[in-house]
Amino acid sequence: MSNVTELFSSMVFDDATMEALLPKQTYKALQKTIKNGELLDAEVATVVANSMKDWAISKGATHYTHWFQPMTGVTAEKHDSFISPKDGGKIIMEFSGKELMQGEPDASSFPSGGIRATFEARGYTAWDATSYAFVKEGVLYIPTVFCSYGGEALDQKTALLRSMEAISKQAVRILKLFGHDDVKQVKTTVGPEQEYFLVDKELYDQRKDLIYTGRTLFGCRAPKGQELDDHYFGAIKPRVQAYMKDLNDELWKLGILAKTEHNEVAPAQHELAPVFSTTNIASDHNQLTMELMQKVAKKHGMVCLLHEKPFAGVNGSGKHNNWSISTDTGINLLDPGETPYENAQFLLFLAAVIKAVDEYQDLIRISVATAGNDHRLGANEAPPAIVSMFLGTDLQAVVDAIMTDKPYAKGDKETLKLGVHTIPRLPKDTTDRNRTSPFAFTGNKFELRSLGSSDSISCCNTVLNTAVAEVLDEFAGQLEKAKDFETALHKLVQKTFKDHKRIIFNGDGYDDAWVKEAKKRGLSNYKTTPDAVAHLLDEKNVALFKKHKVFSDVELEARHEVRLENYSKLIHIEALTMLDMANKDILPAMSRFTAELADAIAKKSAAKAPCQYEKGTLKDVSTELDAMYKAVKKLEADEVKGNDITDVVKLADFCRDVIIPDMEEVRAHSDAMEMIAEQKAWPYPSYGKLLFGVR
Repeated sequence: MSNVTELFSSMVFDDATMEALLPKQTYKALQKTIKNGELLDAEVATVVANSMKDWAISKGATHYTHWFQPMTGVTAEKHDSFISPKDGGKIIMEFSGKELMQGEPDASSFPSGGIRATFEARGYTAWDATSYAFVKEGVLYIPTVFCSYGGEALDQKTALLRSMEAISKQAVRILKLFGHDDVKQVKTTVGPEQEYFLVDKELYDQRKDLIYTGRTLFGCRAPKGQELDDHYFGAIKPRVQAYMKDLNDELWKLGILAKTEHNEVAPAQHELAPVFSTTNIASDHNQLTMELMQKVAKKHGMVCLLHEKPFAGVNGSGKHNNWSISTDTGINLLDPGETPYENAQFLLFLAAVIKAVDEYQDLIRISVATAGNDHRLGANEAPPAIVSMFLGTDLQAVVDAIMTDKPYAKGDKETLKLGVHTIPRLPKDTTDRNRTSPFAFTGNKFELRSLGSSDSISCCNTVLNTAVAEVLDEFAGQLEKAKDFETALHKLVQKTFKDHKRIIFNGDGYDDAWVKEAKKRGLSNYKTTPDAVAHLLDEKNVALFKKHKVFSDVELEARHEVRLENYSKLIHIEALTMLDMANKDILPAMSRFTAELADAIAKKSAAKAPCQYEKGTLKDVSTELDAMYKAVKKLEADEVKGNDITDVVKLADFCRDVIIPDMEEVRAHSDAMEMIAEQKAWPYPSYGKLLFGVR
């Protein structure tokens, strides 16, 4: 199907399809559920299920699945066919309202932080009617949430939906004060830019580290990396372009608004950016995007790497989370308009976001904390671990004017003068871009740049939504009681800017001076996942989530445990992979290489021929070989010690403080040998081949 307008959403049971296929009353009832959150009647669900089944079968589906997002970081699905037996050995195709609305997967086999055990395994999936069902590879996918027998959320999405309700409730209160009685619902929207690497599959298959961990545990830098900045926005290679075309087709079929594609900064790195969607739909779409990126790559003889730092020494991959707030009447509440100084409504919402980010900076850091992201943050265009906000020159001037009660003088909109008469003058944006800022205002949205490329967008948006909901609740409580609304509003915005100005930083986040300044301001700097996750259960954070009914005590404790367990397990897998590669491949290969050098030295010495290269190389490789062997033995011993640690906090700290430094030591000696060893003696494809192997 070559016509994009016909292709787009062709495999989605979307609004237009529902309106065309469902009885009018059923469609209206379903819309009340989708738009207003009303409970769905069982009879309505039965009619919807039957129409959905008939539509799915027309698209080639034979099975259906409740598709959910457990705390594994990936999606889960169990397929059931539509077939049902009838008399005479025949079958009919059936799908009931109950099957649409509820499923029962085994909950004990997913991460639960102790909520579920093998002897209490029952769990439930429930249809998320606000996210469209779709057909993929002969299966009807029904987006769902996932909970335990006791009702505790075991997934990423339930809390996200709760947080969306929380911010909507409080934002509507604020908007009523501004006279917007027509606004019934406020939704957060997200456009997650997705960075990724493409490597040749034949080379990938020769790297145990990429296969088991998603990143290279060994590898010295290639002679050429990203120094020349020639890959960024460069001409897309034909093989990659063919991949991108097929990927777009698959995404468009599923209604995913894939918009922008280009080469990123590092060699073999690329980016895909979608148009904004409602946050829970954007979460579903991003999970599908990552899955399809990997599947389509294999069809083209490549592998898509989504790890945050697959290669040392070049840019890692992030997932820039462009977050905004909009009403059901079409108003973007973070759009400053032409005169932001006079836009009181915008300034109040801006103040709410500033206060929320300042007061819950630890939660924002926790929401992006993973073992992979720890390697990425703080360099190569990834923001530092210190959470701060970038406003840009114009908006900062507005904030400064309000704080000081001085008039804000804004001239005509500035244009860029390029000095070429045939090129029109271009309007200059009110904000620059700061790639070192974790949370940057970019015109009518905030861009959270800290999120890692492989992570779900659900957690960070749950935090943003809930934190801002809390501040809006506080603001609404004050303004609803005010006798003079305008005076109270001005004082509230002014005080908020003054009290929370410490979180605003428009400079270079990589500058050492900023680390000192941030400490002086009292900002947190949690450099690793264990450092950050230690604060998840802080009293103020627990109170926040419980108040807005986003997480219970049990659900928060579970997530604390799951995050630390996941961190330690990933480090453990990396350590075992490193030991396997070192003991079975690198150490034996370098032992053979040194033996060959020794033989060459003996022969040349007997012939009285010069052998400076052989002697020098033998000395250098032998030194590193012995040092690597000792480092490997230490890593092996420490891995055994780690196996005896049962406390999740202590184990995570042990991995951070002992295992990771051990691994860095092993790698340092290995990479030093790779730099000087003969190419054919090295057992793995080099960085040069991996980064430049796709032509």
